[in-house]
Amino acid sequence: MRRALLVLGGLLLLGAGGLGVYLYGKQPQRDGELHLAGLAAPVGVRFDAQGVPHIRAEHEADLYRALGYLHAQERLFQMEMLRRLARGELAEILGAGLLDTDRLFRTLRLRERAAEQVAQADRASPAWRALQAYLDGINQYQASRPLPLEFDLLGIRPRPFSAEDSFSVIGYMAYSFAAALRTEPVLTHIRDQLGVDYLAVFGRDLPPARSAPALAGADWRGLHALARLGEAAPGRSGLSQFEGSNAWAISGAHTASGKPLLAGDPHIRFSVPQVWYSAHLSAPGFELYGQHHALIPFALLGHNRDFGWSLTMFQNDDLDLIAERVNPANPEQVWSGGRWVALQSRTERIAVKDAAPVELILRRSPHGPLVNDALGALAGPTPIALRWLHLEADNPILDAFYRLNRADSLAEGRAAAAEIAAPGLNIVWASARGDIAWWAAGRLLERPPGVDPAFVLDGASAEAAAPRLLPFSANPREENPPRGYVLSANQRPAGSAVPGYYNPVDRYRRLRERLDAASGHWDVHNSQALQLEAGNGFPQRILAPLLGELRAAAAADEEVLLAELAAWDGEHRIGSRAAVLFNQLLYQLAHEAMADELGESFFAALLGTRAVNDALPRLAAAEAAPWWDDRATAARESRAAIVARAWQASLAHLRATLGADPATWQWGAAHTLTFEHPLGKVAPLDRLFNVGAFAAPGTHEAPNNLAQKFGPAPWPVGYGPSVRRLIDFAAPQQALASSPLGQSGVPFDEHYADQAAAYLAGDYRPMLLDEAQIAAQAQGVLWLRPPGGAGR
Repeated sequence: MRRALLVLGGLLLLGAGGLGVYLYGKQPQRDGELHLAGLAAPVGVRFDAQGVPHIRAEHEADLYRALGYLHAQERLFQMEMLRRLARGELAEILGAGLLDTDRLFRTLRLRERAAEQVAQADRASPAWRALQAYLDGINQYQASRPLPLEFDLLGIRPRPFSAEDSFSVIGYMAYSFAAALRTEPVLTHIRDQLGVDYLAVFGRDLPPARSAPALAGADWRGLHALARLGEAAPGRSGLSQFEGSNAWAISGAHTASGKPLLAGDPHIRFSVPQVWYSAHLSAPGFELYGQHHALIPFALLGHNRDFGWSLTMFQNDDLDLIAERVNPANPEQVWSGGRWVALQSRTERIAVKDAAPVELILRRSPHGPLVNDALGALAGPTPIALRWLHLEADNPILDAFYRLNRADSLAEGRAAAAEIAAPGLNIVWASARGDIAWWAAGRLLERPPGVDPAFVLDGASAEAAAPRLLPFSANPREENPPRGYVLSANQRPAGSAVPGYYNPVDRYRRLRERLDAASGHWDVHNSQALQLEAGNGFPQRILAPLLGELRAAAAADEEVLLAELAAWDGEHRIGSRAAVLFNQLLYQLAHEAMADELGESFFAALLGTRAVNDALPRLAAAEAAPWWDDRATAARESRAAIVARAWQASLAHLRATLGADPATWQWGAAHTLTFEHPLGKVAPLDRLFNVGAFAAPGTHEAPNNLAQKFGPAPWPVGYGPSVRRLIDFAAPQQALASSPLGQSGVPFDEHYADQAAAYLAGDYRPMLLDEAQIAAQAQGVLWLRPPGGAGR
């Protein structure tokens, strides 16, 4: 950051004219001509009013080479940061403050796994050839054009991008789906330090006989540090992390047009730039309007005139933490398979900006890499192994998405989904032919009988035996169901016993209620209204069993506030005061009930998991739950006493934070969205790179899932719909989208943040497919030509 400020100060000294010339040279080129080696024929690119490129090529390799070049000219810094995060190389450019993040991702072995996947890749496959063309386009841009402003500020030396970088980023995506690293330490602590009675609110019914690892106090401190680091690492780098999603497909029998309708909005941590790069690709025999992730050539979301799909997180648990038993006579051996087995180890060096490199010893047991090696001195004496499907299973995910980009039939969509091993995904698909489908993609695991993978497993017992991989035929799915729609909102699949970290049912229930109620009348307009709904039934589930005790706790001058809360419909509108009261009370109830048992550190770790959202409605309804007793006092408190304490603490905090006059307590003032750039964490760079703050409607687990961190007011929005899409296959050329920020990641570009205000207002833009509309709205035409090539 010091270097960045010095460079910035030097630029300012150059004067406005010189600074303008410097910044102009960094801007994307959207018209004229450029030469691109490797092209077989010219490629034409038209940019629409949102800056989205519409790319037309004569050959598939040319199409992906052009996409790589165009993607890089607007997102090269994003690509650089993502590969550094995934490969544990952020401290090299951001300093020692990112060392713990680098240690974590080195320990996760994403670089090692990426190298294995590259070595195993089929060089003759069309997916591999497309990837190489895409990477070549990125590297040609990096080698021939001015580097991003951020490269200059941070002193980044460019280096070519490789297939290993792409597979490392895929590994990071798999990690961001894996909630177990954040959740299992907390649940295991509750089970082993508090007792099974405390697990009832988490929906856990444990058998009386079980194997539990013997963990010391230092181990618990280390596990807590691991849970907190796992939750915080991506956010500390200012990069996106996948959090949840909505998606549904409605059959033509239930739409106004008579054709299927597809809706989707993946929920991802907000950042600058936004995660998706939209592009419309066309070549002979292929057309797709898709949303692309950095360093991945194939659209992860997409549609054309014939079919389309969206994604949500499956939330299946494909990761186990395993506590190893160490040989008392040799700390480098653990018990496995009835004997002591030596740990494997190697040393890596982490480069650190303005400091000496740091050595990291990476160890591996027969169960997997020892993930608490990332903690250094904070790690306890017990090695904790990570057994993760991503590190073990064959996973041709690039081939799967290459096929999904071309899956114009049920059979093709199903076959593409079957190739994905990790991360777990729900693919919601629809076609103009009339078919709709949902497939849970990802290899499921059959663990030994009686094993609950929500807890740290005992590596010396049979519960740590390797699970069996199940075939794709075992995965939940629906194709053309009789009710006329498929819906995925990160809920546990109906009738499924697949272990996972599923979201609370409230968002799914709200969406299902609406889909059931408007059968036969769905179009893009009421679908848009549904995507923008700002409430759910969660507040009522919390408040209903507690209202009597809240009324007893409220003073006379507080009765108006409580009456407003009791009558509230749960909608988190910008002007709502009840939303402010409820969210502060929710945090305070959790803190007053649980922090004394867990301690502040483990309580904070619990708030970073999905488990707390399922637990709190059960806790509110369970008057006799042991959590209601305050361990800091000799008396045994009742639920009523804790509720009264939470109510008064909530009002005190709101008065201190939002002002003494409750008339000023409005959701939009306390619930705000700032899009934060990786360099926008310090002044004055925040003024240059960040966008916002905006008053934000919605909340955690509403359909409009503009989600805040679970905690006290105020509530900065952390994640939400990364793009909202609506496609009616009666008129796919009129499909709509709403993007949170802008197409470009280049500071001072006109498309850097041109969609932010419209996104918060709930406005949508067209995703153009028709040639005439694209030509009529083209803001520029860029021709990419082979060196020495001519003609159009």
